[in-house]
Amino acid sequence: MHRRAFLKSFTGAGIVAASGGLATPAISQRAAARAVRLVPHADLANFDPIWTSSYIARNAGLLVWDTLYGVDANFKIQRQMVEAEEVSSDGLTWNFRLREGLKFHDGDPVTAKDAVVSINRWAARDTIGQSIKAVEQELVAVDDRSFRWVLRKPYPRMLLALGKISTPCCFIMPARIAATDPFKQINEYIGSGPMRFVRSDWVPGAKSVFERFADYVPRAEDASWMAGGKRIVADRIEWITMSDAATVAAALQNREVDWWELPLPDLVPMLRKNRNVVVDIQDRYGNIGVLALNHLFPPFNDPRARRAILMALNQEEYMRSYVGDDPAMRKPMPGYFTPGSLYYTEQGGEILKGPRNLDEARRLLAESGYNGEPIVCLAAQDLANHKAWGDVTADLLKQLGMTVDFAAVDWGTVVARRSQKNPPAKGGWHMYHTSVYGVDWIYPTSPFIQAAGLAAIDGWAKSPKVEAEIANWFAADNLEDERSAAGRINEAALNEVMCAPLGWYLRYYAWTKELAGVTQGPLPFFWGVSKTV
Repeated sequence: MHRRAFLKSFTGAGIVAASGGLATPAISQRAAARAVRLVPHADLANFDPIWTSSYIARNAGLLVWDTLYGVDANFKIQRQMVEAEEVSSDGLTWNFRLREGLKFHDGDPVTAKDAVVSINRWAARDTIGQSIKAVEQELVAVDDRSFRWVLRKPYPRMLLALGKISTPCCFIMPARIAATDPFKQINEYIGSGPMRFVRSDWVPGAKSVFERFADYVPRAEDASWMAGGKRIVADRIEWITMSDAATVAAALQNREVDWWELPLPDLVPMLRKNRNVVVDIQDRYGNIGVLALNHLFPPFNDPRARRAILMALNQEEYMRSYVGDDPAMRKPMPGYFTPGSLYYTEQGGEILKGPRNLDEARRLLAESGYNGEPIVCLAAQDLANHKAWGDVTADLLKQLGMTVDFAAVDWGTVVARRSQKNPPAKGGWHMYHTSVYGVDWIYPTSPFIQAAGLAAIDGWAKSPKVEAEIANWFAADNLEDERSAAGRINEAALNEVMCAPLGWYLRYYAWTKELAGVTQGPLPFFWGVSKTV
């Protein structure tokens, strides 16, 4: 499909129509005056940021729950709910003390017991948390504000694990809620963060609402990404779900919404002509397209089939299908570390470089035992980048001689289905499309590079070699050894094919000039954001 045809099919009424004359959501003037209204990149269909690894749940989670530590815009891990920590000289005992005055939304104080139970639930779903648990001797509350974590082996990246931006984050919930089976969704949303989730106003597929929590005690420092004083200015934040890009563009220009997280690239020139709209690059570390592969079932349980995909895919074609022809907006990416970041490496990346070799890819597929079985390919149609990449993948699979069972669904369905370990023919899947923030692939903490089998993220990659090299990175005590380990991680992960990176790209934010305080970052940070009306 030609890119222009794709864009017109996605926007429904076409790009030109976005400048006006479209039906937009009815939003009351009273609500408009006191609420910041964001059109997020996806619907908040499932809200448990530990149970699911979806960004939309993580982003909402950052409003509702606080974290022990947070990463700032300089990638420094800063204290957040923690007042102080001490580690013994042998690196085996960590003592943490919570800040005074922390409260949950129901008025109960945040205690060390809440932190301990929350850490346990998070660690059950996070591969980095599991690596700490593997060397844990005990994790106990000492008193109301203090807890102790004793290890059998030093874990020097403890604070990175507790403060990382990649999903799932270690959110602190009341102990009674955190005691929920980590493989079941919570059904109560009492938070520790700066916003309350207004469950009574939640309409999946349409709207999610958050209200400022008056008793939240921000840190004294200025806010920076996930760290510092998370001071909420707005009384209310509304996430309005709209799947039609032209409708969103019209709503933004008519000031019926304030902020668009993911404007369609081809609508950006038109938005920039509107003097009341600001458009800027969202984050200089960009985003990365990903084709996730299911390692549990044929043919992709065989590394030869996975390597066939890498050998055949054309990253430029994927990136052009969404961001267009401007080379400044995209880069090839021969590996699993973000271009321009500290550990970026192309070691082992030859398979993603140079001319594509379809004949060799077909040979590898045949060697893997593939014999024409339908390949269940999930692609969210309500996300423009996923829809575009899905079309490219469907065409690629056909060129490789594969039978395609193309599941054109919404993102909420992808999130629910990708967690299923059923065989693809019985409600499971072979592959799905997603995108990750570039900041998530700066360190080897990204869920998509973990290889712990059933304990890993959806796809369930298993590779002792990759896991060993990740452990070497965590154990390194100088930059040279860290970079050396990153190179070996990249090579091993590409050899085993943890997932298929589709390329790196930049994306935009758009907001009205009535909105103040918007900052660059990998996700919408609402700290200090206000409206001038």
